[in-house]
Amino acid sequence: MKIHEYQGKQLFKKHQINIPIGIPAMSIDEALEAYDKLDSDVVAIKAQIHAGGRGKGGGVKIAMNKLDAEKHIKNIFGMNLITHQTGDEGKKVERLYLESGVNIKDEFYAAITLDRNKEMDVFMVSSEGGIEIEKVAAESPEKIIKIWINPLVGIKSFQIRKLAFGLGLSGNAFKEATQIFYKMYECYQKNDASILEINPLVVTEDDKIVALDSKFNFDSNALFRQKQILEMRDLSEEDEMEIEASQYNLNYIKLDGNVGCMVNGAGLAMATMDIIKIAGGEPANFLDVGGTASAETVKNGFRIILSDKNVKSILINIFGGIVRCDRVAKGVVQAVGELGLSVPVIVRLSGTNAEEAKEILSNSDVSVIPATGMKDAAEKAVKAINN
Repeated sequence: MKIHEYQGKQLFKKHQINIPIGIPAMSIDEALEAYDKLDSDVVAIKAQIHAGGRGKGGGVKIAMNKLDAEKHIKNIFGMNLITHQTGDEGKKVERLYLESGVNIKDEFYAAITLDRNKEMDVFMVSSEGGIEIEKVAAESPEKIIKIWINPLVGIKSFQIRKLAFGLGLSGNAFKEATQIFYKMYECYQKNDASILEINPLVVTEDDKIVALDSKFNFDSNALFRQKQILEMRDLSEEDEMEIEASQYNLNYIKLDGNVGCMVNGAGLAMATMDIIKIAGGEPANFLDVGGTASAETVKNGFRIILSDKNVKSILINIFGGIVRCDRVAKGVVQAVGELGLSVPVIVRLSGTNAEEAKEILSNSDVSVIPATGMKDAAEKAVKAINN
């Protein structure tokens, strides 16, 4: 789960991480009132969407006076903001964040995330603040300083000092940076974040360290114990089909391809997407119906897949363990009966009650293409589209 910049800064404030004074606004009128309340000569006006690259897309502007502010507020609020992360369809701006200006002396990058290969959190800083970290990693990786944090020990003071020294800080800026790096890790841990990023983290002219941005991703599996984070969820920023799938306990992620996938088990789902790619196709989604899927669950999954207009064929790949294949077959029959069949459906069933499932499908009015294995199923799904 993601949250907006202004919500992330509320968490920063709670953990005593320095931020500029800012006010969120849900309308043009609220934004104009917020400008007056800030009582600052220079104000940053920021679009609030769950995507990076807002500045390049025109979603972040600096107002030097009230006339500037009015123009930028009216231009940004309601605009369709297109960034490298939103894709060509863009995202409508429905929230703004107005923030007092800061006298910047230097800009840095700082972030914490999980390094799955090393099974430890990694804390990264770079002197190249305000720039996309992917670009820094590709063009000048030596400018990224990293430390790995043993989860059994936690972050140590010598590691924090290594980060601050790596940025070339000294004096009060060094002291403040070490304090903020510790508080960042505390914020990351206590809120079950999977990513905490500040870009840029700045040094002001009076050697204060201030977070000018905030980006958070949270572990959705931990939200049951993070009620205050869950309350920050903005459903308008999420894919409608993914929201609907979560209501039926389906693990669904929309992708850009045209072969719809319905699979039980995350590992098998990943393998299915891989073999579709090998067969020359592109998966349209990740959909794991879970280990205890019923006919109703399968029917809902089928409906969600069909709601994607890009889907030109559907591959159902079920290995019957806890999930019985006959349940899946009944769900497919129910779904087609209610929704109709507008694309070819390829079915590969193996395991518990697979033979019974095949009989259910063959004795129904549902027209499906049977497959004998994963490779056969993927090739038939791709061929059905090409034909």
